[in-house]
Amino acid sequence: MQRLSEIQVSADELEAARAGDVAARSALFERVAPPTLAIIRRLVAQRAMAEDLLQDTLIAMFEHLADYRGEAPFGIWVRSIAVSRCLMAFRSPWHRARVALESWTEESWTGPPEAEGRTSDLIDLDRALARLSPVTRAVVWLYDVEGWSHEEIAKAFDRTLSFSKSQLARGHARLRDELRPPDQSGIVLPLRSEFDGH
Repeated sequence: MQRLSEIQVSADELEAARAGDVAARSALFERVAPPTLAIIRRLVAQRAMAEDLLQDTLIAMFEHLADYRGEAPFGIWVRSIAVSRCLMAFRSPWHRARVALESWTEESWTGPPEAEGRTSDLIDLDRALARLSPVTRAVVWLYDVEGWSHEEIAKAFDRTLSFSKSQLARGHARLRDELRPPDQSGIVLPLRSEFDGH
């Protein structure tokens, strides 16, 4: 699957989609939907909510095709819509109430038996990310995986630079605790921020 940030759309494809051409819109949907859902799923733990946010993102994408100016790859523009929709959901009081309820009910759930090797590590990482608060998980994902700067994250959340840095530090500390092998408490996992000085 192509990364969302790598997706480019030609001027002809874009013009046809803007004009309402069904085939062009369908082709655009097929290219954009899977990687968009992938990033939303990393930011939002609940599958049903992620699918709702995907729908919202794609509707907004088609409604605002005329606003796309081509200053960045098309996928980056779509990614900004997706992240914006996720952040709006995090601010919703309904979402905060649901997260609180789910974290309470999941405390006693240990999950399925672990797989072997790398698959097991990825499962552990997914579980550890899912245990972070939605805001902290979003900051960690945007910084470490998507490569956003603290300035970009702060702007997206409409917060200060120190907010982004503190959320990242909190997320990294929690991930270290979650992923540290029980018999090797001295191991520290290197994260992106430790290489670039943030």
